[in-house]
Amino acid sequence: MNVADPVVLITGAARRVGAEIARTLHAAGARVVLHYRASAKEAEALVADFNARRENSALAERHDLRDSAGAARLVKAVVAHYGRLDALVNNASSFFQTPIGTIDETAWDDLVGSNLKGPLFLSQAAAPHLAQAHGCIVNITDIHAERPLKGYPLYCAAKAGLLGLTRALALELGPQVRVNAVAPGAIEWPENATDFPPEAQAAIIEHTLLKRVGSPRDIARTVKFLIFDAPYITGQVINVDGGRSAHL
Repeated sequence: MNVADPVVLITGAARRVGAEIARTLHAAGARVVLHYRASAKEAEALVADFNARRENSALAERHDLRDSAGAARLVKAVVAHYGRLDALVNNASSFFQTPIGTIDETAWDDLVGSNLKGPLFLSQAAAPHLAQAHGCIVNITDIHAERPLKGYPLYCAAKAGLLGLTRALALELGPQVRVNAVAPGAIEWPENATDFPPEAQAAIIEHTLLKRVGSPRDIARTVKFLIFDAPYITGQVINVDGGRSAHL
């Protein structure tokens, strides 16, 4: 990307994998906008740290991804502050079990809203600015978008939608905008760890070709590659899963 200090909007950037993506891109010279929904304290702390390192290099913005109208306001706030938008990383995601027979509108709105609806409307709002910058979109999907996880049908369906959206947007927005996805495997155990007790974690690790879990940094470095070092890659999904999806 032949620009000085590119501006990158990262959703769900206050904590966990999103925060690591923000750290990695900021360290690479980007100005980063940290989207959050509820983690204001963590987002503001990260922004303060980034701005202490480089003045006006970070900004925090709150938005509920389920609010489609708010997507345009979020993008407008980013462009008003920095004058441009070079990349969008759709990372924010809800994740919880929805066995068949328990799915309701609340679960639908949460899982589809964060994993598919939000990325769609943000991408749509960002598209003109990304085209002007010849920028890109990176969606964080999941290996279970293609190989479903039992007990999580709605989450898997939403991520499958995001995977399809990645390829559709690459078609719609090319050649000015590249659109790719990163699909994590076992990177960081969910906070509701009761869904993955030690024996389940051990089984997942054993089924992974590299016999270990990955780290948020593995995802962040792949996102950085797709943004900065992959000018001839679009419409693709990179599985970062230690080889687990090779024989699921």
